[in-house]
Amino acid sequence: LLLLLLLLLLPLSNSFTLNLHPPALKLPSTLLKSSPEDGGSAPPPYVDARTLSSSTSSEACVFPISEIAATLPHRYPFALLDRVVSYEAGTRAVGVKCVTQNEPHFTGHFPDRPIMPGVLQVEALAQLAGVVCLNMEGAEPGSVFFFAAVDGVKWKKPVTPGDKVYMEVEITNWKARFGIAKAKGRAYVDGEEVVSVESMTFALAK
Repeated sequence: LLLLLLLLLLPLSNSFTLNLHPPALKLPSTLLKSSPEDGGSAPPPYVDARTLSSSTSSEACVFPISEIAATLPHRYPFALLDRVVSYEAGTRAVGVKCVTQNEPHFTGHFPDRPIMPGVLQVEALAQLAGVVCLNMEGAEPGSVFFFAAVDGVKWKKPVTPGDKVYMEVEITNWKARFGIAKAKGRAYVDGEEVVSVESMTFALAK
């Protein structure tokens, strides 16, 4: 009888023991701290705002946004050039476009993954070329100019809100008599090329 009683209690005892020791919980990987020792990367060191701001103190502002507005006829939401930071009259220029979440095209391109449309990147390059062209002999600031052709466009990397785009254009041909210009350009974010254009052709409106 005693042996029978022990056999009946044994399964209950094992079950009770197992319940006291549930399997260990697995934390999501996003909650686990990584370190260089386990193959993770350490966060970058903290840098204060004044230091970060001073890193661009040597950057000139040849054409502030007010002078760009006096040169180009473009207005919101198609004013895509914030400043010109380097300039050689009649030849080339470097301009900056600060991309923000508030720009209207991001509501549809794309709602869950905002990306600056590639055609607007080319348009921004064209506006920078326009600043150079409209300050050349035979043109007048504020004049309207049209895209006549664009060739050899390559996009290398998406441009997203928060990016600071540095653009460079060079005027390769200017026919003042006919009001026709040709240019080439490239744009960079954090030192990486995001778009390049082999040739852009513009025509001044008559």
